[in-house]
Amino acid sequence: MRLSILRRAYGSLRVHPGSRGSGVAHRCYPAGATGCRLILRPASGSSSGGTSPRGAVHLGEKLRRDDGLDSDSSLKNVVQSTKEAMVALQRENPSIQPLLAIIQAGEDDSLLEINKKMAGKIGLNITQLCLAEQCSEDEIIEEVLKLNEDPRVHGVYLHLPAASLTSRVLDALKPEKDIDGITDLNMGRLVRGDLSKGFVSPMARAVLDLLEKHDDILEGKTVLLVGGEGPFASALQCLMEKSGMAAVKINWSSTVLKQQVCFVCVMQADAVVLLGSGQMDVPSTWFRPEAAVIRCEPDEHAAETPSKSELWSLTAAYRTQNVVRSCSRWIQEQQYRPWRLRNLKLQPLTPVPSDIEISRAQMPKPVDQLAQEVGLLPEELEAYGRNKAKVQLSLLDRLHAEPDGKYVLVAGITPTPLGEGKSTVTIGLVQALTAHLKLNSFACLRQPSQGPTFGVKGGAAGGGYAQVIPMEEFNLHLTGDIHAITAANNLVAAAIDARMLHEATQSDKALFHRLVPSVNGVRRFSPIQISRLRRLGINSTDPASLTPQEVSTFVRLDLDPSKITWQRVLDTNDRFLRKITIGQASTEKGHIRETGFDIAVASEIMAILALADSLEDMRNRLARMVVGTSRSGQPVTTEDLGVSGALAVLMKDAIKPTLMQTLEGTPVFVHAGPFANIAHGNSSVLADKLALKLVGQDGFVVTEAGFGADIGMEKFFNIKCRASGLRPNVVVLVATVRALKMHGGGPNVSAGAPLPKEYIDENLGLVAGGCHSNLRKQIQIAGLFGIPVVVGLNVFKTDTQAEIDLVCQIAKECGASDAVPCHHWAQGGRGSLELAHAVNEAASRPSNFQFLYDREMPIAEKIRTIAQRVYGADDIELSPEAEAKIDYYNQQGYGALPICMAKTHLSLSHMPDKKGAPTGFVLPIREVRASVGAGFIYPLVGTMSTMPGLPTRPCFYDIDLDPVTEEITGLF
Repeated sequence: MRLSILRRAYGSLRVHPGSRGSGVAHRCYPAGATGCRLILRPASGSSSGGTSPRGAVHLGEKLRRDDGLDSDSSLKNVVQSTKEAMVALQRENPSIQPLLAIIQAGEDDSLLEINKKMAGKIGLNITQLCLAEQCSEDEIIEEVLKLNEDPRVHGVYLHLPAASLTSRVLDALKPEKDIDGITDLNMGRLVRGDLSKGFVSPMARAVLDLLEKHDDILEGKTVLLVGGEGPFASALQCLMEKSGMAAVKINWSSTVLKQQVCFVCVMQADAVVLLGSGQMDVPSTWFRPEAAVIRCEPDEHAAETPSKSELWSLTAAYRTQNVVRSCSRWIQEQQYRPWRLRNLKLQPLTPVPSDIEISRAQMPKPVDQLAQEVGLLPEELEAYGRNKAKVQLSLLDRLHAEPDGKYVLVAGITPTPLGEGKSTVTIGLVQALTAHLKLNSFACLRQPSQGPTFGVKGGAAGGGYAQVIPMEEFNLHLTGDIHAITAANNLVAAAIDARMLHEATQSDKALFHRLVPSVNGVRRFSPIQISRLRRLGINSTDPASLTPQEVSTFVRLDLDPSKITWQRVLDTNDRFLRKITIGQASTEKGHIRETGFDIAVASEIMAILALADSLEDMRNRLARMVVGTSRSGQPVTTEDLGVSGALAVLMKDAIKPTLMQTLEGTPVFVHAGPFANIAHGNSSVLADKLALKLVGQDGFVVTEAGFGADIGMEKFFNIKCRASGLRPNVVVLVATVRALKMHGGGPNVSAGAPLPKEYIDENLGLVAGGCHSNLRKQIQIAGLFGIPVVVGLNVFKTDTQAEIDLVCQIAKECGASDAVPCHHWAQGGRGSLELAHAVNEAASRPSNFQFLYDREMPIAEKIRTIAQRVYGADDIELSPEAEAKIDYYNQQGYGALPICMAKTHLSLSHMPDKKGAPTGFVLPIREVRASVGAGFIYPLVGTMSTMPGLPTRPCFYDIDLDPVTEEITGLF
């Protein structure tokens, strides 16, 4: 158990003097207050066990015995076994301290001391929550729900009147914390005989022990249960019957009691247990002289007897035993759990229906069921409807000691404008690994942008019988992460322009008074303003103590309008927003400047989401984002603007990966969505890390890099692997006969236009040309990083067997460890079994991973290394503007950041029409920008744009909604 988890769990507790720990911190009501009165009673003093309990406890039912039964040996056995369990528990988890919470009505402490003593013997903590005697059902449930969600509490005992134990109250209590066994689930487990997870009433077990002491042989004995209803009576009767006794239960009624008792006496009852109150006056002459009589009285004022404390002790001992068991089970739940995945059956049809028809024909598992199957805890899941859920990052703390699974990267050759199916291959591979080879696997995919979904390419849920479902939810909004990025990005843009306006129209004094307003006559800096003061070298935190010069330095960012690098974003392809003019309204007082829009997934905030490894890391990266330069040449950050905390708030849910599933019911993490041509093009570090823990040491995490290996894969290795510290075991390089023919000299391919006949008819010459040029080069690029490559040929129905065989043969000759055809589009996971076997085999081989360049190399040299070794260029050509930016970034200390090239994805070069493996060209770098928060420098190659445009006929022409069924039509 990781210490940080315990620190977080116990961080809010108040430690009482003289105690090792503390009780649960609850609000307290003053005496005489109306409504629910809740008192936390600290318990002082020590016990023979050397442990001081943390709170007072009051057992619910009092026990009276009218015989001389001796429970001492039973008590010793229970205490000893519980102490041994406690020692074993704390030996493995020294920071864990089991805690029992008791909710009671009223403030009676008559049983407090015996329970303090028992808790001290065992070494657990107890806290007492006293409600008003006439507390309502809702008040009880409110406290129960709090204790349910408190990880410090391992057992909850409801010491309440029977009338207060309503169905709503019992249903509210988590069965795993119900150490008195009164919930329906625990009662059902008792009846069924399955106690591996449930709890048995401590009082019922104590009564059974006493009966056993009275008569060693219980089987065949008859026990009369008189009066009493509810869980305790039912549990006692069930336990007796499972012990072989005949338990006869009769209700308390003055008119029929004598007749009923006489009837049982004829049967010669061996024992009688009185479950009613002390008012039950049953003459001893009604029972056999040698019969054991046990009185279980809820009456708080029942007379003391010499044996009374013994019964209390035995019941208290069993209750503490249940608490220790509950704690042990909780710890066990925190450990890695083997998967129990139920796969969804596929029945592929021929011809293959449309993607959306296939998706709708399959009923996804409820996401909470999927989460349970892969070892997620209920508290680690935030459901967004039935089919998707966010996963809490606390999973990384819980499974920090678990070894990672194997890490597989799916990249591709240089694609046609139609795409070659990397997402489809990724999904087909995990379906094959998990649904057919029974190996744990996770797919980690990027969230589709609205730009391509409504533009040219369409969504990215996969295709055919290798998809993420439901595809409509996957492609439209999902859990709103891209909207959160858009909101956060544009908040920064608004803050920039507003700040420049206010600085231009106000004096230092007016600015200071507005930035540090007087509240109730007092001026105070906010924490983010204190951070700015520290960066400026101003140590004072008293606004009144700043000198005029310090005030001016503090309030004026003095942004140079011509050097603002931050742009607004929109998740739509809109070419007319690439350059705009803002500030033309009269209210902006002539503060007009040129700016522009990027597509939302090109925002630096998207890159940060994909590269952050914790919420704290994301918060720090957001604060480091540089939005422009001051007139004195200093970088201005979002922290200087005072907006970084608000950005973290907007992004706090977006940082959690979204859990979905494939058509065959295998798990998928969908998270982040940076484009590979204008950003680093990989799904999130966090999704990969969470998945690597969940799959276990022998499992697989298959993550996808955008576009060709020259772009997405290169950035995966040089940027993402540096940020995550993770190292892949295998690269799957996706190829298609269609793309290879294009690189072998075939005619151009355009989205929306019919394929030329060269791509439909067999043409081994074109295939061979593409293999010996682009495929060979992409395999070599992967080889630069020392990772084995498996070529997965995504087979289309127009491909011939001769073409397929030729690709696989040449791929192996070019250095691939294996090359196999993939038929997942038509067959699902079964069609990718060859690929799954090849990946499994390659992952077992040693790799020799290495980065392409050292971070300390000069910026220009890092760019040149990528251009020459990856793209095949002779050299690079830096524009004067690019050279000036590089000099500036070196001055600011950004020279050691890795490089993220913004380049066309349609060619290894900067020229989209140059196919195959071009050589003899010089790579032009027209501009160099810095994403300091994300942690990379990104050069813009050639005419690369960060805002795509819509084609003549976008995809949205075919998309519509049926207003009756609400079904989406034409999405795919």
